[in-house]
Amino acid sequence: MVHIAPDDVMAHDVAIVGGGLTGLRAALLCAEKGRSVAVISKVHPLRSHSVAAQGGVNASLNNATQAGKDSWQSHAFDTVKGADYLADQEAVDILCGDAPRAVLEMEHMGAVFSRNEEGRIAQRPFGGAGFPRTCYAADHTGHTLLHTLYEQCMSHDIDFFEEHFVTALSIENGRCAGLCAFDLASGEMRGFEAGAVLLATGGYGRIYCHSTNAYINTGDGAYLALTAGAALKDMEFVQFHPTTLFGTNILISEAARGEGGVLLNAKGERFMQRYAAKAMELAPRDIVARAIWKEVQEGNAHEGGYVDLDLTHLGEERILERLPGIRQISIDFAGVDPVDEMVPVQPGQHYSMGGIDASNDCRTSIPGLLAAGEASCISVHGANRLGGNSLLETIVFGKVAGQTMVGMTKEHMVHDPARLKDLMRREADSIGHLTDVSRDRTVAELRRELKKLMFHHFGIFRDKGTMKLGQLRVHALRHELGKAGIDDIGKSYNQAVIEALELRSMLPVAEAVAISALAREESRGSHYRTDFPQRNDQDFLKHSMVTMKDGALALTYAPVRLGRYEVRERVY
Repeated sequence: MVHIAPDDVMAHDVAIVGGGLTGLRAALLCAEKGRSVAVISKVHPLRSHSVAAQGGVNASLNNATQAGKDSWQSHAFDTVKGADYLADQEAVDILCGDAPRAVLEMEHMGAVFSRNEEGRIAQRPFGGAGFPRTCYAADHTGHTLLHTLYEQCMSHDIDFFEEHFVTALSIENGRCAGLCAFDLASGEMRGFEAGAVLLATGGYGRIYCHSTNAYINTGDGAYLALTAGAALKDMEFVQFHPTTLFGTNILISEAARGEGGVLLNAKGERFMQRYAAKAMELAPRDIVARAIWKEVQEGNAHEGGYVDLDLTHLGEERILERLPGIRQISIDFAGVDPVDEMVPVQPGQHYSMGGIDASNDCRTSIPGLLAAGEASCISVHGANRLGGNSLLETIVFGKVAGQTMVGMTKEHMVHDPARLKDLMRREADSIGHLTDVSRDRTVAELRRELKKLMFHHFGIFRDKGTMKLGQLRVHALRHELGKAGIDDIGKSYNQAVIEALELRSMLPVAEAVAISALAREESRGSHYRTDFPQRNDQDFLKHSMVTMKDGALALTYAPVRLGRYEVRERVY
């Protein structure tokens, strides 16, 4: 039995779900503008997935002067081209145009970036980029930025509610008026009233069995928005990072290739020559990931399905200076030292280009509800994200979301407390029933099956027959969840309850990926159909939109917002 907390409902001007870079950047701006802020996070903010970002953050600072003159317009073109022209170009202009200011702002807050010989922020090349524009802090850039923002937030009067799992949004008269959350420590339900709610919950990578994502990335924000009536956009576009550590799928940053690392198959061949002769290892991630997987399929990889990342020619000094984290990960988890040994790598799920449909100012179709960061689809990444643009999105659109919420005044906080408390009781009863049902299967079994289904049926290469079987099984799993339960009836820190709630999020999100991928009969960016290997601009230069009504998912389409960059063939 889940109880309602004694301090059952709290009121804030702004409620932010998620304590990663996006959520903290929005929280900081709102607090600076005098708004009362609640940050509700499933984990401590410093354990958010943002901390795992390694390689860097893009901005046209022009600090690598030997490479020519960069510009935000060049950055925008690279982003649109890398996105296979599915990105909304107005949103891309905001992202890239604001990038230099956003990075320098983080530096002035205290973020310690690596430096070049002139003392400026160092920049290195990343895949799909025409200039070395990726600013970095060795190979732990996300860690540096997250700690910087958290320190800034701690100097303001922001209420943090750590280890709280948001289970539902409160919608009153068509407007988002708050939310309810399960407190892991007490096992109680708590309510939050707010004039504006931001979903900054990250991606949904853990619906796949081989993923670089933290275990917390289960699509909770996408589920909350979907069940509240908002749309999910472009869910079929799931990025597979080319280089994850074989066996564990821990990320081996693109920075390793940006510094000059090369990929070799089991025959010792630098095989990228066959797939992207000009860009080689620095082609966009979707191209490199497919190339590696093709080598595996053709028997050119090592037994078990991996290729080698060779960093040995970089030398110990450069590796220790610029890739110390990568070296330590390789030693600790693969038993190899990149200074003098090859690193075994294979593709793994890494990023979600799709997410909650949001406008350029982060508003969803539900008044009072916003989305930003990886949880959202604004869309700045289109069909494929370039490395270095994810951290940029968090700090640019986190601030945009904060500015939008500041404009939603306290006058919007007209709530019916009884409605929120009724929602809290329903959610509490729902959690309580997890230990009451007659269990045909366990939640853990369903999770394992879902993750394997998604990787094998909606992975790097896709076709109609395989996806159709996968979609039918994912749909069936949604119904089986109602007959699954958990064994742990403990009140405090019941992780079995959290895993069940996460699975409740994961299943409809996975089905949204499935139906969108099955309907898109073309190959574009990360979505590669072996039965439709060509891009089809005539029929599919459009966004996939998934909505839910009475538990059923429906697919429609929306136009891509084009701009100055003409749609062309993507060649690297």
